[in-house]
Order: sequence, then C-alpha cells, then structure tokens
Amino acid sequence: MKTLKGPGIFLAQFMGDEPPFNNLKSICKWVASLGYVGVQIPTWDSRCIDLKKAAGSKDYADEIRGTVESAGLQITELSTHLQGQLVAVHPAYDVMFDGFAPKSVHGKPKERTAWAVDQLKLAAKASKNLGLNAHATFSGALMWHTVYPWPQRPAGLVEDGFKELAKRWLPILNAFDKAGVDVCYEIHPGEDLHDGITFERFWEATGKHTRANILYDPSHFVLQQLDYLQYIDFYHSFIKMFHVKDAEFNPTGRSGVYGGFQDWVNRPGRFRSLGDGQVDFQSIFTKLAQYDYNGWAVLEWECCIKHPEQGAAEGAPFIKDHIIRVTEKAFDDFASAGKNPSLNKKVLGLS
Repeated sequence: MKTLKGPGIFLAQFMGDEPPFNNLKSICKWVASLGYVGVQIPTWDSRCIDLKKAAGSKDYADEIRGTVESAGLQITELSTHLQGQLVAVHPAYDVMFDGFAPKSVHGKPKERTAWAVDQLKLAAKASKNLGLNAHATFSGALMWHTVYPWPQRPAGLVEDGFKELAKRWLPILNAFDKAGVDVCYEIHPGEDLHDGITFERFWEATGKHTRANILYDPSHFVLQQLDYLQYIDFYHSFIKMFHVKDAEFNPTGRSGVYGGFQDWVNRPGRFRSLGDGQVDFQSIFTKLAQYDYNGWAVLEWECCIKHPEQGAAEGAPFIKDHIIRVTEKAFDDFASAGKNPSLNKKVLGLS
C-alpha cells in the first residue's frame, strides 16, 4: 500500500486580478501558508504558465518548477479542462464554448477543434518537461444532448459517437504516450465520459489505450446518485488523479437530479466546501490507500455558499487529516511464529 501525496490544490478557481492571486509566485506563497504542499496548474491561465513555451523550452519549464518549489511546493499536474472540452463540441453548444478558445477561432468550429488538439499535444510535452506523469482534462461531448433518450436515439448513434470521440483523442493519447504521461479524464456531467459505463465504452473504442485513465471526483457522483465508493472498486486501476471535492444531494417533491434549471444555491444537488457536504471521505481515502493509489489528493473548491478563501484555508487540514499513513506491518505480527514449512505441513495435517 502507498500513502497518498498531499494536500494539493487546484489553482483555477482562485486565480484573479488582485494580489496574491494574480501570478504564480504570489499564489504559491499564499497556498503554502495555508499548509498545501502541491499545486495543480490550469494551462489556459497565462498568469500561471505559458503552455506553448513550457512545451518548447526545458529552461522555461525549469523556471516554472523553480517558482513553485521556491514556495516549498510541488507541481502535482497540469490541467487542460477547457481545451479538452473543445476537442469534441456538439454544434448546439458552439456559442457557449467559444469563450474557452481564442477570439481568432470563435465561430469556426473546425479551427477551434484543431487549436484544442494542438493545446493538448503541447500539454503532453510541457508535462514531460516538468517531470510530471499524469494530466487532467475533459473529454468533450458529441452525445450529451442525447443523455436522456427522448426522442429515442437512432440505432447505432452511441457506437458511432464513441468511435468518433476515440478517433479525435487517439492522436492526443499517442502524444501523451510518447511523453510518458497518463491522460486523466475527469468523469463529469456534460462530458460524454460522465460515469463508469461511458468511460469503459470510450476506453474500448480507443483500443484500450494504456494512457486513457481517470480523474476521480466523488462530488459528481453524488449529484448523479452513483455509488462513488464501489466506483473505486471497479476502476481503481484507472484512477491516476483525485479531486477532493464535497457535495450534497437533497431531493424534494419539487426538484431532483436535474435541478429544475435553478441556480446552484437552490439545486437539490450542489457542490460544497470540504466537510460541509455528504461525501464519505474517510472511506474514499481508505479505499485509495488499499488499492495503492500512487497520486495526489488535490482540493478543487466549488462551493456556492462559502467564500473560496475560507474553503481553501479549511481544505488543507481536512485533506491532511484524511491522508492515511499506511502501515508497513500487520497488527498481529507480534504473534507470528515465523516462516516454517515443517510447521505449515503439521497445521495442514500433511506430516
């Protein structure tokens, strides 16, 4: 068994225009003061990193790593959530997702997709230059608009959808394989990879690509009413990243999983700061330790009630208290008689 690394924190929700949130050096000092030892870096935010430069220059990548390490931190992973989303976008979402890309490709779906694919390939090279072995992203979605089958889905639509999704991702997965880095898809509503079955179908469509793996975030499973503990039993061999995020689900006679188009604060299912929701983190950390999870425990803050600075301050000790220092000995070793083949034969009635 292995002891999880952490606590880490995803910087995306904390970056801003005011100090200490406006550049990598100052925000690293801030999160270190809260007790974090790792940072997950959003590659779309130029205040954190120049992705193209990090992919092309080992010296620049070393500068970025040096900035982080000067605060007493490590880089846990890079993230391309926004760019990964754009690898596959159904036309119904074109206008809303244009904001994830440069203005030069707005209103140009093919050019936008090509830009996104290039971004992922740059992220593979940047991850290698930074000495990382896992990467966070979204899968994008071609079929999400058909998630509730009304009208009935045309025969073969799902198979064709995963075939096309795999076709788009295979060159990216191969680029990450060349870099020695796992692609960890955050299993997330709004993505074609939103539960266990959809991940399996995608993985099979890629020819069971060894770099196709999972970013595990239990909060999304609470909102889907999926068994997030058994999920670990099923998919632990694919889980290479972990977002520590809390959530709650309180259905009423008026609204349930779909939320009634309400704002987050009024939805039955909503994200909460760590310890304020319903996720059984004690069992999650136990299972991940049991299954030799060899990665980081990274806070992702997305609470609709609590201030992010309070959520961040409370998150570091919460994660630290849940990380299990795994045992190197059995509790009953004191009663061991040692290894004795002759004794074993006697106990088995073979002598």
